[in-house]
Amino acid sequence: MPALASDEIVTVVDGENRPVAELPRHRVRSENLAHRATYIFVFDRRGRVLVQRRTAIKDVCPGWYDVAAGGGVAAGESYEECAEREAAEELGIRGTALEPKFDFYHEDERVRCFGRVFTCRHEGPFTLQPEEVESVAFHTVDEIRAGRILPLTPDTLVALERLLALRPAGGNPENAPRID
Repeated sequence: MPALASDEIVTVVDGENRPVAELPRHRVRSENLAHRATYIFVFDRRGRVLVQRRTAIKDVCPGWYDVAAGGGVAAGESYEECAEREAAEELGIRGTALEPKFDFYHEDERVRCFGRVFTCRHEGPFTLQPEEVESVAFHTVDEIRAGRILPLTPDTLVALERLLALRPAGGNPENAPRID
């Protein structure tokens, strides 16, 4: 029988992103401890962002929308290993290159994490993890920024805005970052 997500062991880090403990995810969540996480932005060929609806049983922001796949880096796992695992588990994405973009820190009343952002291009089909993802759909950056998809998880929105700030002057017509 697979372990519950709440029992997964996560590396807790200090303010400099140095490991200080390994604890069950439920403790990291309930005590809002700093940890590492991955954010995988999936774009289609038109530059639209894959948005996923979180299931109602998620421990943080149930039923909200994420503009990135991803999750907590497990103990003994690298950011890259976590990104590949999460893309495969949540969306069924395997064998697609995940390009690392940047690291950032996010803190709010729900989450304290050092995140690493990755991008990829994938058109589907997607195989959704029923415990984590209720549904997915591609949306333009303009739709996301206009608030047409709400509520959005704050950390994924912060990561998206930072990713968009990296795009070359002029950007592409879809207002999405160049990923190839």
